[in-house]
Amino acid sequence: MKFTKLHSLGNDFLVIDHEDLSLSGDLSQFARQACDRHLGVGADGLIIITIRQVEEGVVHFRIFNADGTEPEISGNGLRCAAASLYYHQKINTPRILFLTSAGERESTLIEASLSRYTIRIDMGTPKLTSRDIPFDDGSYHEKIIDYPLSINRKIYPVTVVSVGNPHCAIFVDRFPARIEWHQLGREIESHPFFPNRVNIEFIRVLNRHEIEVLFWERGVGETLSSGSGSTAAAVASILKGLTDNLVTVRTSMGSVLVEWQGQKVYQTGPAQVVFEGRLINL
Repeated sequence: MKFTKLHSLGNDFLVIDHEDLSLSGDLSQFARQACDRHLGVGADGLIIITIRQVEEGVVHFRIFNADGTEPEISGNGLRCAAASLYYHQKINTPRILFLTSAGERESTLIEASLSRYTIRIDMGTPKLTSRDIPFDDGSYHEKIIDYPLSINRKIYPVTVVSVGNPHCAIFVDRFPARIEWHQLGREIESHPFFPNRVNIEFIRVLNRHEIEVLFWERGVGETLSSGSGSTAAAVASILKGLTDNLVTVRTSMGSVLVEWQGQKVYQTGPAQVVFEGRLINL
């Protein structure tokens, strides 16, 4: 079974064209095995793409986390899927319309150089109500900004949004020790107020145009970057009035540009092919 491994700022994925998918078993179990960094190839997630219309660039997109769960969407995953399609010359149009479980998402090729691509992703319209995120503390909230979330008898002001998947933003003056934010990430991810679990971003605002973020992803744990997480972090910063609508999001491996333009949010960043391979006996 042929696959391509790609990453966007260290957030890595295995991309498989549905035409090459020779599997009779459960996709969730397959994702866990393939993404295992000791017993499989190793990745943060598995992406299955199905080309529906070549000329129009319409592609179905399905993604699984390393733990086998199926999230709604992934910004970095969409970029990596687009890069894989361009790399293998399966799509010629600079625009690809991805059909995801969170709705249609358009990608636009900005630049291509060997195995490295710069791609702009339409991340859709942020959802802010507690019902849409979802967030359930027993009450309805139009917006959730600086909500006092209790974790182990300590209160954390959190800002919660959805960009197709749920995100919880925590703003800090300095980043806590790794063991501390990992533990906090685990606790919040499975907090009962988040019925579908949640992704967590720890955000340090540098100025009106730049933020720095650490990511704890639902079903994965720490990731070096996150496309949807970067988008959510920028949206949360804008909602709180801490930044303007054009935000550079700095991750441990580089930066992406997020722009909240009208109703929609767009994100521009890199994706790079790492290698191709063939999966056997998984």
